[in-house]
Amino acid sequence: MLCLAAAAFAGESAMAGLSSESAASPWQETDQTALRLISATETAGGAETLRLGLHFKMKPGWKIYWRSPGDAGFPPEPDWSASRNLKTAVVHWPAPSRFSVLGLETLGYEDEVVLPMTVTRQDPVKPLEMSGIVRYLTCKEICIPYSADVALALPEGSIKPSKFAHLIDRFQANVPGDGRRHGLMIEAAETTDDGKDTVVRVSAAADLPFAAPDLYVEGPPGISFSRPAVRLSGNARKAQLQVKVYGLKELTDPPAGSLAGRPLVLTLVDGNRVAERRLVATAAGAAVRLDGGGAAQPIVLILALAVLGGLILNLMPCVLPVLSIKLLGVVGHGGGESRIVRQSFVASAAGILFAFAVLAAALIGLKAAGMTIGWGIQFQQPLFLIAMTLVVVAFACNLWGFFEVRLPAWAADWGERSSHVHGLGGHFLQGTLATLLATPCSAPFLGTAIGFALARGAPEITAVFAALGLGLALPYLAVAAFPALATRLPRPGQWMATLRKLLGVALAATGVWLLSVLAISIGPAAAAAVGALTAAGAGLLYLGHRRPVTARRRAPIWFGAMAIAALLVPGWVGGQPAGNAPTAGIIAAGSSQMLERLWTRFDENAIPVLVAQGKTVFVDVTAEWCLTCKVNKTLVLSRDTVVAALGRPDVVVMQADWTRPDAAISAYLARHQRYGIPFNAVYGPGATAGMVLPELLTEQAVLDAVGRAGGGTAKAAAR
Repeated sequence: MLCLAAAAFAGESAMAGLSSESAASPWQETDQTALRLISATETAGGAETLRLGLHFKMKPGWKIYWRSPGDAGFPPEPDWSASRNLKTAVVHWPAPSRFSVLGLETLGYEDEVVLPMTVTRQDPVKPLEMSGIVRYLTCKEICIPYSADVALALPEGSIKPSKFAHLIDRFQANVPGDGRRHGLMIEAAETTDDGKDTVVRVSAAADLPFAAPDLYVEGPPGISFSRPAVRLSGNARKAQLQVKVYGLKELTDPPAGSLAGRPLVLTLVDGNRVAERRLVATAAGAAVRLDGGGAAQPIVLILALAVLGGLILNLMPCVLPVLSIKLLGVVGHGGGESRIVRQSFVASAAGILFAFAVLAAALIGLKAAGMTIGWGIQFQQPLFLIAMTLVVVAFACNLWGFFEVRLPAWAADWGERSSHVHGLGGHFLQGTLATLLATPCSAPFLGTAIGFALARGAPEITAVFAALGLGLALPYLAVAAFPALATRLPRPGQWMATLRKLLGVALAATGVWLLSVLAISIGPAAAAAVGALTAAGAGLLYLGHRRPVTARRRAPIWFGAMAIAALLVPGWVGGQPAGNAPTAGIIAAGSSQMLERLWTRFDENAIPVLVAQGKTVFVDVTAEWCLTCKVNKTLVLSRDTVVAALGRPDVVVMQADWTRPDAAISAYLARHQRYGIPFNAVYGPGATAGMVLPELLTEQAVLDAVGRAGGGTAKAAAR
């Protein structure tokens, strides 16, 4: 009777444990390990694809092996042939640890690990019954093979996350990908053979400094690889890793004794950061180059995209103030000489190319110093904003006729003595100003080209930025090639004075916008002080214009004094910058109050947790100086259908304000190989890795992305 009572109690407890963990199979325990099958959902629902995991726990000192165990061991091998309604089950392998014992190098896991699985059902409307045998090897001083029977049934019913969803996601996050999420990149690799040793050399880069990088190389059966020799540089953001190859003589199939034509997998690990690259070795003389198999975009395509992106940048609102000045110049050439038109527009194009060359050099230097780089990041610096405000206001005052400044002979009169062309230096400066004002804007194809360049070295940055400059300069070069486009315009007249005043107002409005951006960086009081000093300088220029010639000559000096005082304001006033929390100032004009209330603070770590709960997450990286961001909000995100889709209870909208420098936002962008904004991404049960949207949003693109990420419900609800 006592035995029966004990058995009944044990069975009741087991049933209670099973009912409390309906998304997990019972533990299969040994003296060294425990194994069970877990699911991220409690039911199968109507989804064709489900997320499961093999959950291992090992006692201290015991380990199991990775997919490529190294010099000894074998990985877990599941057999799901006894399952019902199962089409495929793909095991994903989190990055392992390295174990070195008596000269043997093995890779595996200790303590605890979940091997995530992507499971596809044959019939999405029927339940799933997973049943199989998992064979694995566990080792300490000795090795013991085991076979465990695991089974888990997922019934029909609406999808509901289980308590194991976060556990599966935690290990899924450590499954090697391309490295963007972790800020790692395997930049280059080659294999050399000096007749004695065959060595794989890998160059890697990281957004944050390396701590203890390791490299796992997987190749054909029969060969092995050593622990890497590591050399760090560039403030520990660059790494060179060298791995020796053993056993090449065992390769008897053609080409015998060579890696040429054989696939290799490189896995870079640095703490919790991982990156993976699959390559094919190709013979190249005495060396073997590792080729990405066409996965990487060719540089020719990137340069073509850069030229196209630079050309489209002319249509962005950031460039319009400077284009207005050039428009005035075009009108001024009406009835003029073709030679003068050609040389002035070539000078403007030269200014654009020069400015892009300076930007490229500055970014190369900042990257070499280990600092954050990106498109438009100079707008995060108060001194740059103040300087640009002063420049555009000075241009406005010039258009209003408050002053005329003759540049030094070496700048203003380039070619005057030989060709009688006056003011080529001014046209050159117009081109440089157009480039500087273009940087807070993004355009189609621009993000792809800049992301490619800034993720690589100096040659790529130089080439891509030169192509961007060429694209932005193409309209100027077109007029230079066909000067009749300008000379056939009506001759200047009194109407041109009115046009100058209107264009001056446009430039003054640009100055006011720059001050609004400055207020985010140094606070409203300091920005107001800068605005007052700038206005005072403009007033002094006006007074100088109304006074005799002596006072007129002094007016630019007075304006220079006001400019110096404005540049010193951040140190004098000590204004407090606004916080990075979403505010009404970040929301584009005309956006609904509902959209403004929806924004929450950006938290990248919370995204996988929310997705595991069945939520859809919409991320918007923006800044007060990003005019393209404002256009997206005004024309797309503020539409009723989009607001309705983003306002659903199962949708979370995060806003990352990059107006001021923010290391977390910079790292997030770099993980997606983006170095400029706007940047929008959508995450959800249907897109756990995220879907990146184009720079210029459309209503349909947003609704489709939110719908796909959430399983189609968001789009349907918006309709």
